This record gives sequence, structure tokens and C-alpha cells, in this order.
Amino acid sequence: MVAKPQPRTEAAPLNVQKLTREGNLSMHVADQLEGLITNGSIAVGDKLPTESGLCESFGVSRTVIREAVAHLKSLGLVEARRGIGTTVIRAMPAEAMPAKRIRPTTVQDILHVLELRLNMEPAAAALAAERHNAEDRALIEAKHVAFIAARREQTLARNEDFEFHHAIAKATHNPFFALFFEQLNLSAIPRSKLVSSEVNTASADVYLQRVEAEHQAIVDAIFARDPEAAHEAMRCHLTRAQETYQQFREKS
Repeated sequence: MVAKPQPRTEAAPLNVQKLTREGNLSMHVADQLEGLITNGSIAVGDKLPTESGLCESFGVSRTVIREAVAHLKSLGLVEARRGIGTTVIRAMPAEAMPAKRIRPTTVQDILHVLELRLNMEPAAAALAAERHNAEDRALIEAKHVAFIAARREQTLARNEDFEFHHAIAKATHNPFFALFFEQLNLSAIPRSKLVSSEVNTASADVYLQRVEAEHQAIVDAIFARDPEAAHEAMRCHLTRAQETYQQFREKS
């Protein structure tokens, strides 16, 4: 009988790229770590390097590492225990769908709105990164905090999600971006179109943790005044939503 290989209990050095780009650093770190986990370079049962070790490997601050690890936790890939460290518990992200099923006409409406937003909001995020002032910064931060609070209260955070994106539109200082969002109103948020019987309560919180992590990446890039990173963070956020809801059309 051939013995099965045992997972490493001590973290091995990681083959990663140091980051030099400003803005959205936590998502760059999270993406590299997720890739190492999903391709088996870091196996289930392995520990991630210590926080200081990750800082050294990536050349970033502890704050960036903590945000990246939080994102991996939201994907269900790792768990952190005091005195033990952060351990890989899954080789692939946990399934996180906002609904059990969605009516075909509703899916089509959601995808049409997301297509529109994908052609508007990345540009708005880039302009917000360039133009935001202290008042805009405070509003975006407040709306982000409100979203986090709503998620933790086990709501679908529909209004809070809308207000977060609306605050970014206002920070462009182009009134037509804000007007665009006001006209869409809550229909801009796909979850607002779901009826109670369609909501997947079992995985909704995991799904919203991903949304929260993506919002954090957008906030980080805007506050770093990095238009390119803000554009990319918003594009990734909306593309992920589009891909999620596209699966419902394929099932119908």
C-alpha cells in the first residue's frame, strides 16, 4: 500500500512577484496566492507563510497582506486560527451564488444593465481617483462601511450597494455620471431584481463577502489616486458579476 503524501505543516518559501504598482495591491497579492492554491503549489492542509514572511515575499505592508488574506477567507480557501496561523482548507473557491434560480427575463434584464455599467463605471472610478476631494472621500468611506455593516446583519445590502456606487459617480464631479446612476436607481444592483424565493440564503453571505472585498479594492485604488488601478478594480468587480449571472442564463 502506497502511503499518501502528507500536507506540509510548515510554510515553504513562495515563488511570487514583488509588487511595485500603487493601488489595489491587496487584490494583486490575493490573486497570486489564489493561483498558488488552485494550481496545487500550496496544498490543502498547508500553512501560508507568516504575515511578516508574506510582507517580505511581496514587498508590501501588513495592511495589504491582511486585506489579501481576508479576501482568500471570503472565497473559502483559507481559515485563520490564533496561535496556529492561516491554513489552506480548499483547493478551489467555494461556490457563492446569490440565487438558487432566476427567471430568464430577469436574468436578461440584469445582464443588460451590467453591460451598460461595464461601459460606464470603470471610467467613473478612474475619474473619481483623479478628482475626488475630502468630502467625496468621506462619503465613499461611509457608504463602504455601511455596506459592510449591512452584510454583517445578514441583509442583502441592496441599498448600501447602490449608495456605494452612487458615491463614486458623484466623486467624478461630472453630474451626468451621478444622473446616470440616479436614473437606474436600485435596478443597477442585480440583487434588487430577485424575489425572496430566488435568493440563495445558504451562500448569500459568502457572495457578499466577495463583493465587499471587491469594493475594498476599488476604494483602495481611488484613495491612492491611481486611475488605472481604479478602472481595473471596477472592471473586475462588474465582470465577475456579469459572469455570475451569465451562469443563470446558461441554465435556463
